[in-house]
Amino acid sequence: MRLAFLGTPAFAVPTLERLVERGHQVLTAVTQPDRPKGRGQALAPPPVKEAALRLGVPVYQPERVKRLESVEYLRSLAPEAMVVVGYGQIIPQSIIDIPPLGILNVHASLLPKYRGAGPIQWTIVNGETVTGVTIMRIDAGLDTGPMLLKSETAIGADETAPDLGRRLSMMGADLLVEAIDAFAAGRGALQPQPQDNAQATHAPMLKKEDGRIDWSRPADRIHNQVRGMQPWPGAYSSFRGGALHVWRARPTEAGAGHPPGALVRIKPLLVACGAGALELIEVQMEGRKRMPAADFANGQRLVENEILGSVRI
Repeated sequence: MRLAFLGTPAFAVPTLERLVERGHQVLTAVTQPDRPKGRGQALAPPPVKEAALRLGVPVYQPERVKRLESVEYLRSLAPEAMVVVGYGQIIPQSIIDIPPLGILNVHASLLPKYRGAGPIQWTIVNGETVTGVTIMRIDAGLDTGPMLLKSETAIGADETAPDLGRRLSMMGADLLVEAIDAFAAGRGALQPQPQDNAQATHAPMLKKEDGRIDWSRPADRIHNQVRGMQPWPGAYSSFRGGALHVWRARPTEAGAGHPPGALVRIKPLLVACGAGALELIEVQMEGRKRMPAADFANGQRLVENEILGSVRI
């Protein structure tokens, strides 16, 4: 099938690879422009660009896909369908109208739950134990189009957003190819199912503030925040006037009788929460490398009952 592919992050790469592997004609990979990255701020290509060049797929990087020249470029390719996976820009109606079979999207949640830019992260932060991927047809709304296929999976108790994202990217690739193959075969087995808007929840784009730890919350909730807010903004608290990022932790039942944020114990490093305590396993002081919490405790000469989060940063 003649396809145009629109995607940017690493999450989208397995789908592009599977489409090429299956023999579909991917006419172009539309992705975001190269952006400055790292300390040197050198221009870095998005993961989809790197994959497309490796696979021999032409790359197109418009600043704004809604501009007339981008619309005309896609129209000139005459794709039968388009595939969108984490492209990062709203697809205008002028592009939605181009492919006769529509635009298929891989969304990393079980729609209509967790519509929006951060479904993987908010699924974990909110303590969900099951998630999945949905193949939907894009319409003019925000992840509101009719659903074609779904697949679900359990979320591991210690699974982080990057870990879950890697699994869902592979699931989404397989499911998307299944949908495209069905269209290519001319089968009518895929019946679009409308979403129940009354069941919808929102997963907005992450903000730095979302990573701030409130130690008055229960330990299991903070543990979910630590897992879900990776790789950015991370879960963090203030410590001696700076920021302390928590990258790995586990909830415990200790901490009773201590104020939230107090260091209950140094070995292992336990922080009191609104209910229970959080054992810190891997942390990072602002401007330094990640390290085991035990090394951090030794290096900082921590004392019991010192308070984390007492200064707003």
